[in-house]
Amino acid sequence: MIKMSAKAKQHDVAFTTYIQKVASPIGDLYLGASEKGLQWIKLLGEIELKSNPNHITENTAEQLNLYFAKDLKTFEVALDLDGFTDFSLRVWNTLMTIPYGETISYMQLAVRLGDPKCIRAAASANGRNPIPIIIPCHRVIGSNGDLTGFALGLEIKKTLLGIENPMKFSLIQGSLIL
Repeated sequence: MIKMSAKAKQHDVAFTTYIQKVASPIGDLYLGASEKGLQWIKLLGEIELKSNPNHITENTAEQLNLYFAKDLKTFEVALDLDGFTDFSLRVWNTLMTIPYGETISYMQLAVRLGDPKCIRAAASANGRNPIPIIIPCHRVIGSNGDLTGFALGLEIKKTLLGIENPMKFSLIQGSLIL
């Protein structure tokens, strides 16, 4: 479960102590961490950051490599999400309960949070997730099965869903077979 301490801090490249680059099938990912845990995963394209790994980034990189090789379904990574709202943390904790290879709709996410009326707020928190893949925001789709919003792009969302459940996901249609 994600918890927030009383001390808030920025989650940006400039405020991160440890950084590690990880090559992946979706592009080079950068991992940012503190001594307490992983703070962010970013796909920065042409931008190069200086690597300064620690045990958290190294462990996360190893687990991501296993995930992309289809040898890992559940991540065990320490997270540092200080400074985010309680509601965002609730949304992200709920995302972490979606099983590997499964998807839910934004409405189902709101219902799981206990209030169907919070669908837009839940979708917004889902979109602000600083640790995609580990906190599986890619597993949330539109009510009709269409892929909608993903900070890393819809093509990457398709790829992640295809890695997790190639039999259920149709790359041709761009939506899930329900």
